Amino acid sequence: MIAAVESYLAVRRAAGFTLSNAEYLLRSFASFATNQDQTHIRTATAIDWASQAESVAQRHTRYQTVCHFAQYLRVEDSRHESPPENHFGYRKTRRVPYIYSRDEINGLILAATKLPSSDSLRPKTYAALISLLAATGLRISEALHLLVTDITPDGLLIRKTKFQKMRLVPLHDTAVAGLGRYLACRQTAHRGGDHVFISDEGQPLIYWKVHSIFRTLVKSAGLKPAGGRWPRIHELRHTFAVRALESSPTGRQRIGQHMLALATYLGHVNINATYWYLETTPELLRDIAVVAENFVQGGRP
Repeated sequence: MIAAVESYLAVRRAAGFTLSNAEYLLRSFASFATNQDQTHIRTATAIDWASQAESVAQRHTRYQTVCHFAQYLRVEDSRHESPPENHFGYRKTRRVPYIYSRDEINGLILAATKLPSSDSLRPKTYAALISLLAATGLRISEALHLLVTDITPDGLLIRKTKFQKMRLVPLHDTAVAGLGRYLACRQTAHRGGDHVFISDEGQPLIYWKVHSIFRTLVKSAGLKPAGGRWPRIHELRHTFAVRALESSPTGRQRIGQHMLALATYLGHVNINATYWYLETTPELLRDIAVVAENFVQGGRP
């Protein structure tokens, strides 16, 4: 079954998908099925393998990965069973995002400037990274994949996106100046490389290490858990989106244009992903309630 996994991954990747997690899961499933002397997908086997995960969400992810794999294989070989969708009855829910205040963002940047470093580049790297995420709402993966050549006079050229779509992200003059100062410091420290954000050793920053250091910065900045959960680096993107929506102009048509522009800027695949911020953010819900009340009372929305 490993050969079938390799074929499936090759076809999907040729279409632009990365499938790093799917590769790990499918190799695990193939090994599980092979140990039971199975050469074709069986629903019972998929359920047994998926059930090994600790949470319902993880079981669902494992199971759905096999379902998609089975659909691909059944095109040429009907002996593969087609597991029914959503066997575990999982329904995805999103946690309410943590919205950083301006002071909290400044506190994170200040904490970053105090990070220990062999030659002072590391503090500047993390301060510049957090500043850019807060100013643009980039996904952390997009920021880490940025190359020096992606910084253009018109903005940042984002190549490594979540949905494999290239986009241009214009920058405010202050963001341009901040990036310029960081790159100048990097050059002074004699650190080369193609990536914008690098370690003291000159290597591209590693995703899991960035998350680990950010958790340290959150605590150093004096931030506290909200609802039992610590603020995350991805919520700098949520904060950018919420602040942008709060600044939306009045008037139905202008609001719609503002939402569409924000969705494009953030690289959302559809407008629904942008509307989600309206539904899950208490600050915006309160604003909507005030506007609605004014409208009902005959005031101006």
